[in-house]
Amino acid sequence: MNLSPRLDFARAREYLMEKVPHARALGMRLTSCADGFASGEQPYDVRLIGNPDTGELAGGVVTTLLDSICGMALLSKLPVLQRIATVDLRVDYLRPAVSERTLYCVAECYRVTHHIAFVRATVHDGAVDNPLANAVGTFMLLHDELHPTAAQELAQ
Repeated sequence: MNLSPRLDFARAREYLMEKVPHARALGMRLTSCADGFASGEQPYDVRLIGNPDTGELAGGVVTTLLDSICGMALLSKLPVLQRIATVDLRVDYLRPAVSERTLYCVAECYRVTHHIAFVRATVHDGAVDNPLANAVGTFMLLHDELHPTAAQELAQ
């Protein structure tokens, strides 16, 4: 079976916007993606406010940013592009986001086995030394021999 080659930054950005409609709807941006590392941004948007009294973004926005950027870090580490699924994403919310600030996420895929990959990430709002959230996640690798159309779906 002809598998898709390793994910480069241009393809990663396109993949996030085309294959992850939730990320596109939120206005998320991928800013880097290579060799097991990825970073992205979630611009502040009043539609995403979770607390109208303070203007803080909803916690689900932070979780979506973490999950998406962790997935991109994993995909950039794989020798061939394949489907993945989040098995577990543990998020420690350290403080709320300050109103009207962009959120920044940096993720690292630090171990990949045949079926499972391990990723960690941090989100901040410009104060790198004072993160909003930390996360660790495990992702399942969905091999094409089990899902024969995966490479075709990803290549489109």
